[in-house]
Amino acid sequence: MVQIGVPDPSRGRLPTVFDAVGGRPFFDRVVNRFYDAVETDPLLRPLYPEDLTDSRRHTAGFFAQYWGGGSVQYSDEQGHPRLRMRHMPFAITEAHATAWLGHMRAALDAEEDLPAEVRQAMDDHITNAAAHLVNA
Repeated sequence: MVQIGVPDPSRGRLPTVFDAVGGRPFFDRVVNRFYDAVETDPLLRPLYPEDLTDSRRHTAGFFAQYWGGGSVQYSDEQGHPRLRMRHMPFAITEAHATAWLGHMRAALDAEEDLPAEVRQAMDDHITNAAAHLVNA
């Protein structure tokens, strides 16, 4: 988990990215922009279910948890993320990963007030995730 800033004695810990970006609403906005793009992407759209409601909720929850929002964001509902295992049934190529990464970066770029160090940490994470999920 990426932590930023100075310790907050009332919390007994460093603030997390989740704290710095304003919590779950940030992740919902980013993920909704991402899936809005996926809906019209001829390469990526076939990889997703017809109804993207659960995909949106699960992805936002995963990112919120990863960036410090606690397990209630994802794992309490879905179990361990096991991203590679969950994506293994889908043939994910380099082209899919590149398209996914482009849409995710665009969704993050729309957040104009995102601190540079947070944006860089998120970019590093999504770049690694995209590469890790390529299986075809």
